[in-house]
Order: sequence, then structure tokens, then C-alpha cells
Amino acid sequence: MKYQCTLIAVQDRTRAIEFYCSLLGLEVTADFGANVTLSDCIALQTLESWTDFLQKDSSEIALGGNDAELYFEETDMDGFLQKLAEFPGIQYVHPPKEHAWGQRVVRFYDPDRHIIEVGEDMTAVARRFLEGGMTPEQIAARMAVPIEAVRYWLGE
Repeated sequence: MKYQCTLIAVQDRTRAIEFYCSLLGLEVTADFGANVTLSDCIALQTLESWTDFLQKDSSEIALGGNDAELYFEETDMDGFLQKLAEFPGIQYVHPPKEHAWGQRVVRFYDPDRHIIEVGEDMTAVARRFLEGGMTPEQIAARMAVPIEAVRYWLGE
């Protein structure tokens, strides 16, 4: 068995495709009408066809339950945060923040209230600390990870 992709139900297929392609840089890799696959990792299914597949009434489908998220990593976090701030209609789950281990993240909703998390790539985190004057050992302690992980991220 092989995991294929994540499928989410959407109310407006065109709006969802525009959101994921314009903001997150995904590309349509398969289009089957009611189902479209983006970058071979996320499938968008129209709500109408999703209810048919499940044999459920639309009242039984709850979008935006705050119970899961789609997670992305970004090397240029500052650039992405600027792009996000300029994207119309973004609703934040929370503003950008930095976790205890140093990774900067932001969570926001897609048009159907699915949570999207964009986190700073861990290699970028380690490099940011290195450029700030920390040694690999200090970075490992700050990030609470083995020194081998830091050396890997730093290309040592």
C-alpha cells in the first residue's frame, strides 16, 4: 500500500484552485472535473460530488472544523509573510509567531476554512541561527535537536 495524497472538500473549485496555486505555488497536475490534484499532493473535491461519494447530506459535512491542517515549509519566510499580507481576504488562525525551537510559523484559513500552516524550513532556521553567530552546538541546544540534525541542515 502507498499513501497517495490528501483530499479536501471545497465549495468553489475555481476559487480553491486560485488560492492554492496563487498563494502557495501549487500547480494543477490532474483535472478530472469534480476532482483536481495539485502538485500531486492535494486533491480538491467539489462538495457536491463529495456528498455523493459519502452518501451524506450536505448538512452532515462540516468544513473548517479546526481539527487538521495542511502543512507547508518555506525557505524564504519573510518573503512569504509579505506575500500573505498582500493576499486579499486572508483570515488568520493566529499571526506569525516563533516556536520555542526557533521555527517561525503562521496559520491561516483557506476559502473553505481548512487550516493551512506555513512553517520556516528547518534548514533556514539553523542557517538563521548560524548567521546570528551561534555555533552548531548552540543551535542544537536552542532547537532541542541532536547535533547531527544541525550538521545535516548546515550541510556539514
